Amino acid sequence: MQKLQGIPVSPGVAIGEALVMGSEGFRIPRRFVERDAVEAELERFEKAVQASKEEILRNREQVREKLGDEYAAIFDAHLQMLLDRRLHDEVVEMIRDRHYSPEYAVSRVLRRYAKVFESLENSHLAERANDIVDIERRLLRNLLGRRREEIGQLTSPVLVLAHNLTPSETAALDPRFVRGFVTEVGGAGSHTAIVAGALEIPAVVGMGPFLREVSGGDLVIIDGDRGEVILQPDEATLEHYQRAVEANRSLAEQLAHLRDVSAETADGVRIELFGNIEFPHEVQHCLDRGADGVGLYRTEFLYMGTEGEPDEQVHFEAYRRVVEAMGDRPVVIRTFDLGADKVATSWRREDERNPFLGLRSIRMALRNLELFRTQLRAILRVSALGNVRIMFPLISTVIELRQAKMVLADVMEDLEESHIDFDRQIPVGMMVEVPSAVMMIDHFMPELDFVSVGTNDLVQYTLAVDRDNKEVASLYNAADPAVLKLIDMAVQSARRFKKPINVCGQMSSSTMFTMLLLGLGLRSLSVIPAAIPEIKRVCRSVSIPQCEEVAARALTLENARDVETLLKEELKKALPEPEAA
Repeated sequence: MQKLQGIPVSPGVAIGEALVMGSEGFRIPRRFVERDAVEAELERFEKAVQASKEEILRNREQVREKLGDEYAAIFDAHLQMLLDRRLHDEVVEMIRDRHYSPEYAVSRVLRRYAKVFESLENSHLAERANDIVDIERRLLRNLLGRRREEIGQLTSPVLVLAHNLTPSETAALDPRFVRGFVTEVGGAGSHTAIVAGALEIPAVVGMGPFLREVSGGDLVIIDGDRGEVILQPDEATLEHYQRAVEANRSLAEQLAHLRDVSAETADGVRIELFGNIEFPHEVQHCLDRGADGVGLYRTEFLYMGTEGEPDEQVHFEAYRRVVEAMGDRPVVIRTFDLGADKVATSWRREDERNPFLGLRSIRMALRNLELFRTQLRAILRVSALGNVRIMFPLISTVIELRQAKMVLADVMEDLEESHIDFDRQIPVGMMVEVPSAVMMIDHFMPELDFVSVGTNDLVQYTLAVDRDNKEVASLYNAADPAVLKLIDMAVQSARRFKKPINVCGQMSSSTMFTMLLLGLGLRSLSVIPAAIPEIKRVCRSVSIPQCEEVAARALTLENARDVETLLKEELKKALPEPEAA
């Protein structure tokens, strides 16, 4: 058993078979074979070895013709490894005696050899680990043939283990079959992490190199609460986590009765709880949890993983589904926040050294006016069907806000001339995500109907921490006093101007921060749908004076660790045992 530590980004516990995603993206279809199938499986393995041998020989000759004998010798080394008698016999023994499938046996044996080579001090020998991995992929490719299964075509439950998953790859995961995922890279505030929360599957990122420690088909546990990943757990550990899965299920059932009651504090103050969504189907998750509306409808998914750009009707249909499902409840649609880690396939820029400081979000929208206008037309059209609000992301200057509003006004004129119905009084808001927006917040307020604090980017830009960089992940912390003071400034300004304000980043979805946010003056929170019952439970267990005292103490502290300690202690004191359903 191995226990590894990463960064928790989506809560819950998942137990299951590993699907190790290398550059080839192989799925090992099964771990064991029936006793009477062993001879046939051994024959299949021998055929794969022969096919791999022939491929290597062809590659060797092609390289010899183009580059000479020196480079062709690389394939001689591969051939020698492939035909190594000890390696061959170990695979055969696993198939014959343990009834492992050839795919699983090949992966187990070759990954163990690769790990041994990697541990050698001799750098030349250590590099041979890559050669062994190449042989593993070659054998698997020949074993699996047409049965090779891609991540988007799964038919049975797995836990996905990968070096990295792009936001579009994560968005393509089917939660019916992908019960959780782990990546070697990534940070707490990455868009991949956000999508994991939207899919409501446990996820851990920033693990560092570990994929060679595990083979496809291995039993793995993902603890999305603590950021732990356990490879090949022993019986005691497995039983412990199986009890944890059952406890989580029981807690969810006990909190289900909160769906139809309001998030009202113990002293009678009504708190609005909205849902953050990424995909149209998530509107049902919001309804199932009793959300007061959709506080943040991210629209990037329409652009991710596609070669072309979505047209106006594609936008309209995606928004209509959510707006109609929500009825009279508000739906805040954020215009596209592309760039940085959220890049459409056709927009990739290789020359951006600092993409989080580059052409992204509202900056990209104002550079691509036709694209921006297409989305605005669809949002305005759908505003005729329900309670729709529009929100601009990553506004850093008053001029940017005015430019965005001018484009919106221009689109409104076009729709009026075409006699297309829309809400002429549609509320317009902006995300507060950069320190400059907070420092100038009093200048923004007269131009807006509402504001929403996006803590994921606010933390990143305030602390100068790349939220996707594992090396500085420990510095990315929403509990940092600098972040708290900026949120406090934004809330105080909204109060002076009598404008609605909420928090919609990952911070608002954590029960640890609920008392703090209420104490700072927030009366509206937008959270991932799965978090609504627990956030509601906290709200109903505390009073506003109690929360104000916690916030006042937090604002006097000088580091994130002390703030977290305070918040955890106060939450533990305030929160009762879950009520019986």
